[in-house]
Amino acid sequence: MAGIVVVFDFDKTIIDVDSDNWVVDGLGATEEFERLLPTMPWNTLMDTMMGELHARGKSLADVAGVLRSAPLDPRVVAAIKACYGLGCDLRILSDANRFFIDTILDHHGLTGYFSEINTNPSAVDAATGRLRIAPYHDFHAGPHGCGLGICPPNMCKGQVLDRIRASAGAAGKRVIYLGDGRGDYCPSLRLGRDDFMMPRRGFPVWELICEDPSLLQAEVHPWADGAEMEETLLRLVGRVLLEERNLPPLDCKLESLPAVAVQDGMPMTLRIKN
Repeated sequence: MAGIVVVFDFDKTIIDVDSDNWVVDGLGATEEFERLLPTMPWNTLMDTMMGELHARGKSLADVAGVLRSAPLDPRVVAAIKACYGLGCDLRILSDANRFFIDTILDHHGLTGYFSEINTNPSAVDAATGRLRIAPYHDFHAGPHGCGLGICPPNMCKGQVLDRIRASAGAAGKRVIYLGDGRGDYCPSLRLGRDDFMMPRRGFPVWELICEDPSLLQAEVHPWADGAEMEETLLRLVGRVLLEERNLPPLDCKLESLPAVAVQDGMPMTLRIKN
């Protein structure tokens, strides 16, 4: 295994849309969503909307059907598979919910590539058959304690990243973090000098970073679309792999990285997920 943990946000990072909005809009509940939005936290609102959709006769299968149509760039899929093949530990850290993420990953055959999914829990109510969405951090019991002022009440991604970094599987490894939203700013501030932050250019986390880049210790490598994400991510993974072996940079096209890994200067077989 490579000494690299790649942490992906999900909405607008792995998939190209916000999965919550995608479901609400796809099942015709946008007006009700926007009416309720000013009245409650987003996580609570999504649980409420699942109840509203259920009351309108929309089944869990209807929700899943909409999720399966969410756009996912083939270059993002290729990047995930290549990083896994190169021995990276892939994880998801998202303010979506487990049912939405699992449904989309399963549809694209990507579930087994991730060692951990950190997100808001969800479950089907046995009595009613509706989907319930709960907060990752139970803010009704007390605040999560992050003082940054940006993290939503149900999840501080910075605290979750700290736990990931301290876990047995990730201790001492370098982190590459990819995200787009305001909630991804807190973890970007907790990355170290040997880590990498990949914010999506033109999105809220990029704008926050640009306000004062000196606040980050990690190198910042922005990306705009699936193709640039794949190129940038694989370039960084390749760089770390070479640095681990004290080898000079390869004089080769980056496109070759998904096909080969390097060990002692020679190609080696990649891990393939069946």
